[in-house]
Amino acid sequence: MNPYKLLALRLDELPNGFPATEDGAELRLLEKLFTPEEAELASKLRMTLETHQQIAERIGGNPDQLRLVLKGMTKRGLIKAGKTEDGLGFELMPFVVGIYEYQVGNMDAELAELFENYYQQAFAQVLSINPQVHRVVPVNQTIRTDMEIAPYENVSAIIDGAKSWGVVDCICRQQKALIGDPCEHPLDVCMTLSAHPGAFNHNRTIRALTREEAMETLARAADAGLVHSVSNNQEGLWYICNCCSCSCGILRGMSEKGIANVVANSSYINVVDEDICNGCEDCIEYCQFDALVLEDFLMTVHPLRCVGCGVCVQHCDTGALSLELREERVVPPKTEMDWMSARATARGKDMNQVL
Repeated sequence: MNPYKLLALRLDELPNGFPATEDGAELRLLEKLFTPEEAELASKLRMTLETHQQIAERIGGNPDQLRLVLKGMTKRGLIKAGKTEDGLGFELMPFVVGIYEYQVGNMDAELAELFENYYQQAFAQVLSINPQVHRVVPVNQTIRTDMEIAPYENVSAIIDGAKSWGVVDCICRQQKALIGDPCEHPLDVCMTLSAHPGAFNHNRTIRALTREEAMETLARAADAGLVHSVSNNQEGLWYICNCCSCSCGILRGMSEKGIANVVANSSYINVVDEDICNGCEDCIEYCQFDALVLEDFLMTVHPLRCVGCGVCVQHCDTGALSLELREERVVPPKTEMDWMSARATARGKDMNQVL
């Protein structure tokens, strides 16, 4: 079988999904990123770390040659590497979130067009499945101090839980600009986190930040009207995306594909103080979800559209908007593995085939 078809099928076995298209757009995308040899090798990898010797024992091949190929693929963001008890291990990543985001230093006009073609044909299938890929985290200062805030809902706690912080250019805004449809939101606001000190000090694409600079980056993103979102689990959070519906792949699903549940809500919802609201409409331009409507000179909140991001709250000069706990608190899966298991079940996939 065509090695790119093998890899596409393997990636679609993962909980995140990589659905096929009628014209093979997914294969052209993989051809841009992988050599045939790399595609065939990646199609045989698991989502758990294995050393090159273990991979060679399982699939055959010269261990030393495999090691060179695997290390080269890791450097280009095609697979993931990490330490194991037996040495350096390698594993398969999903296409999103994973391989695509790791191309931030390699994005060019050809890749941008290939991804757009694939996005328009198949990405809605990825976004419309529960549990969702991303989860909204409220802007910190928009939650009253007298409300209980779970650590996974507190963006400051997420930052404090890391030992290293970094920022990269948003690959989604890069991609949209390269196809001739740029947006005005800041580019350098997508954040990555690590539990290991100094993890990004010598990275060629990630600019290392201090904790204070990380918080400043979040504030700058919120001031620009961007929505904080993270992976849809409680523990082990390793990135914070700052999203817009004009460029970001996840939120574009709402604006372009009409998918209501592209992201998981926070546990909060926006409410309006009718005695304070003056109907100025300043908040509307900051809402990425079309959840705010002016009716009879009073701002109203659409409860099904509001995801509880709090972006509009900090742009309300009168203080009429605030976040309150929803009647039913949203509790995401505890770990990434819990999320993957729930997602695989929803897609009718067997996790044992990829672990």
